[in-house]
Amino acid sequence: MPPSLTSFADDARIAFDNLSDRAAGLVHPTVRLGVTGLSRSGKTVFISSLVHNLLHGGRLPLFEPVQSGRVSSVRLEQQPDDAVPRFQYEDHIRALAKDRIWPDSTRAISELRLTIDYQSASGWNRFFSAGRLSIDIVDYPGEWLLDLPLLGKDYRTFSEETIALARTGIRAELSRAWLSLTSDAIANIAADEMQARDLATAFADYLKACKADERSLSTLPPGRFLLPGDLEGSPALTFAPLVLPPDGKPQKGSLWAMMERRYEAYKSVVVKPFFRDHFARLDRQIVLVDALQAINRGPEAVQDLERALTDVLACFRPGSNSLLSALLGRRIDRVLVAATKADHLHHESHHRLDALTRRLVDRAIQRIGMAGAGIDVMALASVRATREATVQRDGQDLPVIVGTPIAGETIAGERFDGEKKTAIFPGDLPENPETLFAEIEAGGPVVLPDVNVVRFRPPQLEETSGGIKLSVPHIRLDRAMQFLFGDRLA
Repeated sequence: MPPSLTSFADDARIAFDNLSDRAAGLVHPTVRLGVTGLSRSGKTVFISSLVHNLLHGGRLPLFEPVQSGRVSSVRLEQQPDDAVPRFQYEDHIRALAKDRIWPDSTRAISELRLTIDYQSASGWNRFFSAGRLSIDIVDYPGEWLLDLPLLGKDYRTFSEETIALARTGIRAELSRAWLSLTSDAIANIAADEMQARDLATAFADYLKACKADERSLSTLPPGRFLLPGDLEGSPALTFAPLVLPPDGKPQKGSLWAMMERRYEAYKSVVVKPFFRDHFARLDRQIVLVDALQAINRGPEAVQDLERALTDVLACFRPGSNSLLSALLGRRIDRVLVAATKADHLHHESHHRLDALTRRLVDRAIQRIGMAGAGIDVMALASVRATREATVQRDGQDLPVIVGTPIAGETIAGERFDGEKKTAIFPGDLPENPETLFAEIEAGGPVVLPDVNVVRFRPPQLEETSGGIKLSVPHIRLDRAMQFLFGDRLA
């Protein structure tokens, strides 16, 4: 995010915080890892599984420091930021392991510090001291990340872009009530609080309808309209885009002037503090993506996810960190885009999910200049809820996955109670995603892959009086760890 999008005071505070972090890092090496993703992509589950597998000796063959035996201990410590809520790891693991339910999704920022004692791979470094690295995991909603581009947009640009998008495809139907009010609103009539509230409510209802499971659209700023928290009902969240005259400025005391002022307040009160106090201090970042859900919902959901990922990745400043970058703005030198729920596919399709996700972010990678440096894409499952099997059908072996559907899930007319296991054929993704995206971009009829997106319960884990006996099973979580911070444990 260019420094020009923040004030001089913000830049000075960012520089001070970064220098303070770097000074503290000389004594106590630390990496700040941001974890985000759009709704229901599995942020909470990812953090919980990562921490549990490190604390309890999980199977991590691709995480070199553990595989080589160089890690001597792992422990949770008090986080450094007292004003940030703690990520409630213990509660989330209890939900996963004991209750076998998925923990609540991320609704606000939280933090957790994990400290690893290790032996350096370099004999020279081992001679001087034992290695120690703290990983400060910062969990925040992906909707907040989608707000950062607003810092570079004035109210007119925001209104024009949002209304233009709302008039396309399925959004046109979802936005009808809000656009009807907006079209009737005359920008330069006298400001009226009730009219502003009605517009804001209708706009928020449109965003929520876009986000609903049956549509799963992704580009939905402003993010706090979906997750208002303690700002609900405040003027900073009581605004909406307006149909504006082609030129001119708002008249004093007009509805336009009110909306513009509140939009700027939203950026000052909500977006800038997040950027300044949290985002600008990150070293590494993982962005979790539910690509299978988008595929299951149709071409518009796929296009919208690609648009959202382009906006998300454009927020990052690629490159190596140095003393100068601490003054000009810390760079996030590694970004991982991970397609979650790989356990919903047979392993034969995992490379196809990789390829599909890579195609989703290709344009964004080229746009921000990160191609070939500092970015990786992979498919993973933070918690593996299924196992693979083979069934006979018409004399042929058919690869299936076996798991326990969540109570209420319906498959082929059968409604499940949350206890019975079942085997399903998960479907196939295309070998070459370019063909699929070419059809989507052409705008004609599109035949999407038939992928069964079934919600499974977490796996059953053995417990003893001392707690969970087995570590949480996963797919490629160790590879994600190696990319995100394995180099810092060399």
